[in-house]
Parts: sequence; structure tokens; C-alpha cells
Amino acid sequence: MFDHAKWISPAVDYGRACPVFRKQFSAKAVKKATLAVTALGIYAAKLNGERVGDYVFAPGWTQYEKRLQYQQYDVTEMIREQNEISVTVGEGWMRGEINANFRPERDGTDQFKCAVPAGVLAELTLEYADGSREIIATDENWETAKTGILFSSIYNGETYEAGVVPTDFVAAKPIDPTLLPGFELIPQQGEKIIEQDRIAAAKLIITPKGEKVIDFGQNLTGYVEFTVNAKKGDVIRFHHGEVLDKNGNFYNENYREADAKFEYICAEGEQTYHAQFAFYGFRYICIESWPGEPKAENFTAIVVCSDIRRIGKLECSAPLVQKLFDNIFWGQRCNFLDVPTDCPQRDERLGWTGDAQVFVRTASYNYDVEKFFEKWLCDVEASRGRYGMPDNVVPRVWNGETASAAWGDVCCIVPWTIYQTYGNAELLRRNFNLMKDWVDAIGKVTHDEFLWTGCEHFGDWLGLDAEPGSYTGSSRKDFIASAFYIYSTSLVIKAGMELGEDVGRFEKLYEKVLAKFRETFTDYRTQTEHVLALHFGITTEPEKTAASLADMIRKNGTALATGFVGTPYLLHVLSSNGYTELAYDLFVREKFPSWLNQVKLGATTMWEHWDNIREDGEFWSKDMNSFNHYAYGSVADWIYEVACGIKPAKPGFAEAVIAPKPDARLGRLFASIDTRHGQISSGWTYANGQFRYEIETPVKTAITIDGKTKVVNAGKYIFYSK
Repeated sequence: MFDHAKWISPAVDYGRACPVFRKQFSAKAVKKATLAVTALGIYAAKLNGERVGDYVFAPGWTQYEKRLQYQQYDVTEMIREQNEISVTVGEGWMRGEINANFRPERDGTDQFKCAVPAGVLAELTLEYADGSREIIATDENWETAKTGILFSSIYNGETYEAGVVPTDFVAAKPIDPTLLPGFELIPQQGEKIIEQDRIAAAKLIITPKGEKVIDFGQNLTGYVEFTVNAKKGDVIRFHHGEVLDKNGNFYNENYREADAKFEYICAEGEQTYHAQFAFYGFRYICIESWPGEPKAENFTAIVVCSDIRRIGKLECSAPLVQKLFDNIFWGQRCNFLDVPTDCPQRDERLGWTGDAQVFVRTASYNYDVEKFFEKWLCDVEASRGRYGMPDNVVPRVWNGETASAAWGDVCCIVPWTIYQTYGNAELLRRNFNLMKDWVDAIGKVTHDEFLWTGCEHFGDWLGLDAEPGSYTGSSRKDFIASAFYIYSTSLVIKAGMELGEDVGRFEKLYEKVLAKFRETFTDYRTQTEHVLALHFGITTEPEKTAASLADMIRKNGTALATGFVGTPYLLHVLSSNGYTELAYDLFVREKFPSWLNQVKLGATTMWEHWDNIREDGEFWSKDMNSFNHYAYGSVADWIYEVACGIKPAKPGFAEAVIAPKPDARLGRLFASIDTRHGQISSGWTYANGQFRYEIETPVKTAITIDGKTKVVNAGKYIFYSK
């Protein structure tokens, strides 16, 4: 592929405006035409003025120093006798402020200029009806010009001048190979990014400050399409935000340095437009400039995310719980935009590994994310640095040498979880070295053999038991790190046994790290420390540890105090150790801190903090306060696996177990997953003092109701509690 093409860039410095590359050519009767294209930045290709494909933000986000995707399109039906192919290139993830690896120092004028030029590489292969073949490839015979997209940035939005038709075309120039990152070109590996839902504006609000604000009723990732009748030169300008403040005014200070602005210079007459190379996380837009009076019907929000197929369903008769479920699905879609990002709105939007590993099980039940994570795990591998550790964010945009515990453990947790859900042993095998190398890397960086000590860690991030001014909770960082050392070692052993690999070395290591942990950490001081000791099988006295955890929760007002590390496992360990009712107490709690408290405060996606909005209506902070953070949505895997009781007994649900643990307070609860073997579902309804269970399975399944287990074949089953 690309044997005939050269990387080309503009011969003229267009600043931060987006260049377009074009080539005009004639063609005979075509049997088949295939376009292969990629870019330094993100691109939009057109053939004879018509958009090629439905992929937006191609070629996607990879570890650019090592991997760059290209796409292939069948364009046979688009070829004419006389043709023009054009490719417009925006900064995207490679060339914008988001990527510190390619960002040079500012030159004193505070002007940003990327170290990598805008560039395109393309080949159009024409197979003619007469058997001949022609290749139209990028070279110095292509032309470039400046487009009406005067500015585009992942963080800072887009400026577009309508009516601008590129005319001053000049010859493109080949790119000096020394300016190119040392990547390998790879065919499209992950799911493509596409436009999905179109959401009409819910209403126009005039705030107490007199601001004109459009409310779309849903926090989302994407951009706003608008239609306007204007005069040439009129300016449209708006900013994006997730929430209104306690007085009902527009607010987006939590976006930090991300300007998240859109600006449009109008042409004459009626026109419709949306950003081309920028996306935003938002529910609201504040209109700062508009010709005449804006109306809600002028605006539509377009949802943009990876093309992942929904396979999970969660339903509950309790309205707040159902809204929570909806928010969890929305949060995943908003943050699965080629990589699993932490948030879609502020000056971050990075592939934080810790968020991904705590949510991966829920993610894999909600949507088919096997291909999505297969691609991202290759970037985890490609991001590894000095000690063989990945960065805390993947793709790597900084240059840290070690990863935090629970963040870097994504190397083991994600491959194992994806294997459990989908049963793809080949994917597990491809990542087995990554898993082993992660565990070995811990041994290289620790200060104490058979523990993980002395490194920088995020701890129980955003734990509510944190000291004032701290983000990391009160759980001991060396405790958490050493516990995950044990856990990841155990996953290497499990994976090796599934693959038929010799894991004797890791079995010996597991015995040593477990013994050293028990010798060193003789007590558990926080909720999260108790949770990890139970979930990872560390404690020698699980009954005593579980009782101590339950006592801590009750003394805390029957409230959790856990952060990113402890929360995903909290309800699981309570349920598996005889405290299911207490787990439900936490789940259905409506006061702060709780999942449902966010819902009562108007959340439409998951929040970063338990108290993003405080009881007095003030915000938790300005600098770390995302209203679209999926991590705490990991509670959904407890709904699937415990409340409704669905688990794989064999990888990929080749066989299953269903052992629901109901609670009358929810009324009716239902879950289903479209597995590789068909849909499996489990639901229960409480009425007249009795639970009625409806279960459907496509495979051999062990069903446990009221402590009694019955092994059944594929079919539909109804049970009643005693």
C-alpha cells in the first residue's frame, strides 16, 4: 500500500487554517475504484464535491510515533469522466495542543505552531473495464490552497468563513522524511468514528444575566449544526457548557484552558453548517453573536462517537434507577471516541488507563467493544517507555517513566476482561506478553522486593476520605499498589492457564507477593483497603474483614467513602460476603454521596465527583469537575452480574451462571446481554410479597434461585421465590 504515493504538505504557510489538497484527473470506464488515504492530523476526503465515506475525524487517534491508521474506500460509483479529488486536513490529535509530544515551545509571541506539518498521503487505484490500471497518488503534482476553515482545534474549537472558495492553488511539496514521526502505516483497526443521533434543541433560555442559551436536554459529545438566514459578513459565535450555575446562568469554567468556542462568518442567504474538525462535550451553548434573534429550532446537536454496537440492556421500574442506567450508557458513548477518554469537554479528553480499567467490564456488557479495545490495547503496547510500562494516558502525550498502580494495571485487567466477555483467545494471546511485562516492570521499579513501593501513584483517586486539599483519598498508596501487584500477577496466571502457557514463575511470584503483603500490611484502615483485600483474595479472614467494612459504612451514615479504585468493587464484595442488603442500601441511597444523588441533581451522564454540585448549589471545584466522566458508571457490572446475576461460566458465555440477588425496593429489574452465543437475560419483579424471575439463556446455564441450583439447557424459564 502507498507504493506510489509521497507525503505532501502545503508549500505556503497557512498558519492554523486548514489546507485542502487536490488533484484533477480524467478516467475511462471504471470497473473498480479504491481510495486509500491518511493524514498528519485529521482529514475529510471528497471526490467530485461529494464526501467520501461516513468516517469523521479519520484517521483516528493512535500512538503516532509508532502507529498511524489509513482508511480504504470503495469509490467506484463516484468516478466520472472528469474528476477532482480533494482532501482537507485539520490539526486533530496529532498536531494540536492536546499532543505535547509534537508541541514545540512557544516562540515568545504566544503563537502555537506544531512541529509536524499538515500532510496527506493518498492513492486512488482505478481498475478499468478494459483490464488496465491507473494509480493517482499524492506527489508534487497535487495542489494546495487555504480553506475557509481558518482555525480548528480539539480543545479550542473552530472558526469558519462561509463562502470562501479556495482559488490560490499552488503546487504541494513533498515532506522531508526527517519531519515525520517514525510510525508504521496500518489499515483501519478500530471502530470508525461516525455521526449518530441528531438531537433537536429542547429550548432557548434567557438567563438572569441576559445570556441566550440553548439547552439540548442531554450532555453529549459532538457538535452543533445550525441553520441561519444572514447577510454576508454577519458573525455567529457561541461557547459550549455542561451545566448552568446555581442562579441559572451559563457556566463552563470547568473546561479550564479549553476555549470550546465555535465562530462562523456568514455568507449571504440561508446556510447550514457544523464544525468539521472539532468536537465538544456539552449540553448547553451560550450564543454570544447571532444575526437577529436565535430560535431553538435553528439548532440541532449531532452526537459523534465510535461505531460501537449496543448489546446490553438495563431496565428498572424505579425512575431514578432507570435514569442512572440511561446516564451510564450515555457516558460510555460520549467517551468512547476512538479511545476511552476520561471526559470530552475540558483541556484533557485523554485515554486515561485507570478510568478504562475500572469501567471495562461494564463497557463490554453495554456495547460490543472487542474491536475498540483490540485497537486501543495495541496503543497501550506502543506507549510503553523506559521500564516497559505504558503511560497513564494512552495514546501517550506526555513522557512519564512509570505508571500509577490501578492505571497501568490496565495491561492485565482489560485483556482478561475482554476475553471473559467475548471469548477471543487470540486477542488474549496477543496481549499475553503485555500482561507479563507489566508484572515484571513492577519488580524493576519498586523500592521493596515483592511489594510495590516508592513510586508516584494516584491512590484511591477522588476518594471522599481524602485529607483537605488532596485528590487521592486516605488509603495508603503503597497498599493499593501492592494489592494490584498481587491482582495482576493472578491474572497473568489465569491467562497463561487458559492459553496453555508455562506460568510457573508467576505462580511462585504470586506466593511471594501475597506473603509479603500480608506480612507488611497487617490492618485495613479505609473502606477501599477493605474492599481490595476482599476482592483480590488477600485477607486471611474474609468474614472479619467484610464485617469490618460493613461497620465502617454504617458508621459513615450508611454511605460510601471510596474513590476510583475502591468504588468499582465495593458492592461486589458486600454481596459476595453476605451483605447484599447493605449493598442495595448504598445503591438506592438518594442523599450525597451516591449514584442517585447525581440523578436527582439533574445529571444526564456520569459525574467525575460524588459532589460535583454541593448541597449549597456551588461547584466542587473549577479545575477537576467534569460532568461527563464514566468511571463511577462501573456500578452497572454489579447490576448485570449480581442484582440480575448474569455471569460467564466459560469465556464468551459459552456456558453461563445466573444467580440473581433481588431487592424489593427496586420493584422490577431486568438485564440482557447479546453474547457471542445469543442473548442471555435475567429479570425479576416483586409483587405481593414474592419475587417472580424470568430467565432466558442460549447456552447451558446453572441457575440459582433462593440458594438452590438447577442446570438447564438453552431456553426460557420462570421461577418464583419461596
